[in-house]
Amino acid sequence: MYYTIFSLKYDKILLVKNMIFDTIVAKTTADGISAINIIRVSGDEAFSIVNRIFQGPDLEKADSHTIKYGHVHDQGKIIDEVILFLYRAPKSFTAEDVIEISSHGGNYIANQILKLLISNGARLAENGEFTKRAYLNGRLDLTEAESIMDMVNAKTDHQLSIANSQLNGDVHRLINGLRNDVLEIVANIEVNIDYPEYDDIEQLTSEIVIPKVTNLIEKIDRILREANTGQIIRDGIRTVIVGKPNVGKSSLLNSLLKEDKAIVTEISGTTRDLIEAELNLDGIILKLIDTAGIRDTDDLVEKIGIERTIKAINQSSLVLLVLDQSNHLTDLDQTLLNLTKDKTRILIGNKIDLGNKINIENETIINISAKNNLGLDMLSSKVKSLYIDETLVSDNYTLISNTRHIAKLHETKLALTDALVACESSLPIDMAEIDLRKAWSSLGEITGENCSEDLITTLFKKFCLGK
Repeated sequence: MYYTIFSLKYDKILLVKNMIFDTIVAKTTADGISAINIIRVSGDEAFSIVNRIFQGPDLEKADSHTIKYGHVHDQGKIIDEVILFLYRAPKSFTAEDVIEISSHGGNYIANQILKLLISNGARLAENGEFTKRAYLNGRLDLTEAESIMDMVNAKTDHQLSIANSQLNGDVHRLINGLRNDVLEIVANIEVNIDYPEYDDIEQLTSEIVIPKVTNLIEKIDRILREANTGQIIRDGIRTVIVGKPNVGKSSLLNSLLKEDKAIVTEISGTTRDLIEAELNLDGIILKLIDTAGIRDTDDLVEKIGIERTIKAINQSSLVLLVLDQSNHLTDLDQTLLNLTKDKTRILIGNKIDLGNKINIENETIINISAKNNLGLDMLSSKVKSLYIDETLVSDNYTLISNTRHIAKLHETKLALTDALVACESSLPIDMAEIDLRKAWSSLGEITGENCSEDLITTLFKKFCLGK
């Protein structure tokens, strides 16, 4: 057992040994005209390579965490006036020697400096390679590394809070706690196998293994339930706006976005294709899709739009079904009610300023006037009540939000359940141990304690260049 766990624990070390760590360089700021550019160099030769193109203090003799002023030159020709930020290993982001060159903005200057660095021995970094090295060098675990792109992509306070929590190691500590619990059970089994006189099998399973595995499954169930909130905050809600023609779907979209995203006229069938937009609804991202109104029509283009509407309904997580409060329900309204009855939906009664004629038994209708911006705050509250557990949205609560992490937790739960069944069925304790080791390994893939090179390569390719 100890050899198996040892080999898994040091998979990452073997992965590091198999990689060639040359000196890499990339621009960390976006392309285009800006006040400054920042160019990052990381690797064993970072100081010597930059020193060759730098007019100023000798970088080879410079201390870590200092700032140097000078010029970048090409064989004596001045390219730019720069500031250098120096970080010596292991006290840097990548845990390697790192220099960050702060130059004037503009693509031309940055490209000239990059060409000089590459001609002097550096290599252009791949997407996410700086963060990848930080992970492989033990500076970050995999959850912390993934949180960096979550921070970059954050569009709401809630998203940023979850990303910060993950970067601070909250998810790492949560998962490691579960791994230690599994390891403790495995250790008890191993002691029994190696020293059978220490405990009999029946006592081991009934008093130690079964209660502890049951408790672990309950913990993971709770984490997965709470992860629904985390995943909604991180990824948003795919939301489709549907209704019969001229009911006010496009007006609702424009009112929510506070801009004229969709064309609004009194002519039925104005919207013929899907219109997509993102809305920050009080901390929740709605990925809105405004659709063509559903009705019988001979217009070929409109028919295609209606087919796309039905497909969008099937693929959505939330349906906003808009009804016209100034008129009674029509057959077309009833068709849409039936079409969306099995979806998570919110009924919206629009044009409340013109009447209030619709009341559906056992259904709540949020009455609004999209034209006059009335009642939209109630929509925000309704969405939150459906998807967000407010007690979990706080700075001191650890939420799992990453789809990969959630999948691995499901995998862990399945292995633990198999171990529990083995114990309850009085199968040899070795069978339960195999499943427990699988659970331990799955948890390790979340933090990166044991994972394949293919997984690492795939994950970091999603990062932007310079990260």
